[in-house]
Amino acid sequence: MNNKNDNIIVTQSKFLSLVLRHSPQTIGLKLDSGGWAQTDELLACMARSGRRMSLAQLQAVVAGNSKQRFAFSEDGLRIRANQGHSIAVELELMPRLPPAELFHGTATRFLDAIFQQGLTRQSRHHVHLSASVETASAVGRRHGKLALLRVDAARMAADGHVFYQSDNGVWLTDAVPVTYLAKLGS
Repeated sequence: MNNKNDNIIVTQSKFLSLVLRHSPQTIGLKLDSGGWAQTDELLACMARSGRRMSLAQLQAVVAGNSKQRFAFSEDGLRIRANQGHSIAVELELMPRLPPAELFHGTATRFLDAIFQQGLTRQSRHHVHLSASVETASAVGRRHGKLALLRVDAARMAADGHVFYQSDNGVWLTDAVPVTYLAKLGS
């Protein structure tokens, strides 16, 4: 792919994030309780709102999204965001035992609040964690000067905290109390 196509995919992906994670009513779209939209209805609503996209373009956006934010149903007739919703949806995720350590990238300006109240889900359904330092670092850099946190997920799980893993590999939990957090690096 060239830069122009990459930019188009990023722009379309951001718009899909808006409608499938936060604000489907922006284009008159209705999601079911699991966050699924009918693929043909999504495309029709996008066209009516002046954001025309073909099924092939939609498939390219889903396949080309480096974070794998979206998924089609097995039959391809429905689409949804894998996680990160600020609207009420039930993703029907099953609890999973996490790796011993997980990581969370954030900006240094949030550290005081985090070390007072822990990691909270804010407007989302869950706190998002990564199994890799690299992914957590990339996420944190999007918010400002990077602060990388290690989460003692093994101890959290042993203490009864529940973890889930989304289809794109993001680890999710309701909250991470301060006692399970450590700042990495200087």
